[in-house]
Amino acid sequence: MGYNLALNLHDHHHEVFCYNRSPEKTKQIEQEGLVGTYSLSELVDSLPKPRIIWMMIPAGKAVDDMIDQLIPLLAENDILIDGGNSNYKDTLRRYAYLLDKHIHYVDVGTSGGISGAKNGACMMIGAEDEIFSVIEPFIKDACVDKGYYHTGKNGSGHYVKMIHNGIEYGMLQAIAEGFEIFEHSQFDLDYQQIARVFNHGSVIRGWLMELMESAFEKDPKLETIKGQINSSGEGLWTVQEALDLRVPAPVITSSLFVRYRSYQDDTFSGKVIAALRNEFGGHQVTKK
Repeated sequence: MGYNLALNLHDHHHEVFCYNRSPEKTKQIEQEGLVGTYSLSELVDSLPKPRIIWMMIPAGKAVDDMIDQLIPLLAENDILIDGGNSNYKDTLRRYAYLLDKHIHYVDVGTSGGISGAKNGACMMIGAEDEIFSVIEPFIKDACVDKGYYHTGKNGSGHYVKMIHNGIEYGMLQAIAEGFEIFEHSQFDLDYQQIARVFNHGSVIRGWLMELMESAFEKDPKLETIKGQINSSGEGLWTVQEALDLRVPAPVITSSLFVRYRSYQDDTFSGKVIAALRNEFGGHQVTKK
């Protein structure tokens, strides 16, 4: 995601300085015409003040560790963006921590998968108004038309993205269950063609159905993968939020439990969701 986002911004004529803990990745993106740096200090020193640093790293401890490494290198009024899938409660904690050091912290919920990061993403941004006005020009360039929204105060961007991913769980589950019924039916059906026709004029047409057609084109019966569905944790966080707010969310909750079950049973519906997640996000699948 970070690699493709950097290419996206470069394509829109922004000067992008890149750092990755793997030097090979940095060398690779230099061949695309971007500026590579080989340490965090080199990255920070390369940027004009106030610096804008965009992190695209896994949620959790990795974000805290990166912040701790960056703090000694940053100055007042620098802007640090977390574009990953962090828990909004962690984001609120980090915002307060950095505010005390006069460093601005922005949360960007990023959707659209790997292709979206390169060709036009969808972003939900939690930031102070004056900071959002600074970053909006390149946010706009990185997104599809009407594909970004300043959700309000810090933490709200990751919050909206969290619920987005919970909704995604339920949508993937419904598609998976439908195709599992097909798999057990008496009819000899071509799943790729079913996905194709569903995506032309039907009520359930959309990008997920396009990706479903693509997955079945590559593997008509999904025979090469297991129905093991990994998760980033945002479905669980959504269910926990629903419980805290006493909001019934049976579809999202059920889809979360199915993911846990997928580590015990190999089902066709599990294969469908695993294949779809691989299509839109490059998420790992478990091969047979």
